[in-house]
Amino acid sequence: MRSGTPGAPGGPGDEPPVTVPRLPAREAAEEELSRPVYQEDDPGLLWRLFDWVWERIGDLLDLTAGAAPGGWVGLLAVTLLAVLLLVALRLRLGPLRRLPRTDGHGDLFDDRPRTAADHRAAAERHAAAGQWSEALQERMRALVRSLEERALLDPRPGRTAGEAANEAARALPRHTAALRAAAVAFDEVTYAARPADRAAYLGLRDLDEAVRHSRPRLDEERAGAGPDGGAA
Repeated sequence: MRSGTPGAPGGPGDEPPVTVPRLPAREAAEEELSRPVYQEDDPGLLWRLFDWVWERIGDLLDLTAGAAPGGWVGLLAVTLLAVLLLVALRLRLGPLRRLPRTDGHGDLFDDRPRTAADHRAAAERHAAAGQWSEALQERMRALVRSLEERALLDPRPGRTAGEAANEAARALPRHTAALRAAAVAFDEVTYAARPADRAAYLGLRDLDEAVRHSRPRLDEERAGAGPDGGAA
């Protein structure tokens, strides 16, 4: 073995230091760090995206709190006030009405005027084919159109089944519950897409026939009134 003092002639200090050029060193480091063992614990792309979005939301909230009087307390008060205003507006305007469906079955009547007999015939065709939902819809339209033809309801575009039932109940009070139940069944089929069955259709068909042969309350009152307006 050789021994000597570092830096002395013939010692290890006389050997030049090992140096690696910068570019190959960087490439070697990148290659080493690209190995999967160094990336096993890195968060996934979805998690990094979540972190970025959460940071942006935090920045926005901090900015809003800084602009609001009182900081975070002021921001909370403003948010609570906005919620209370929305609730008050909702109570003031009442319940939102449902939008009719766009498949041609949302309104009580479509754009093509038809008679009560036409609707009844269409209802029977659907019933013969086992299409109970369509049959129920047409039978309800027949019932309401029949009331319009008898001048017990004023023809009015855009009338809903519930409105028709409530208006018809004034002239036919003995059928009030059945009329409103029929309107609910029509709405469930038309808006909630709940299929009707044979029993539901037959019940509405019987109601339609009963209404056709019912005398309105106005006629009954006139029949019982004398010439001077009193009881006969």
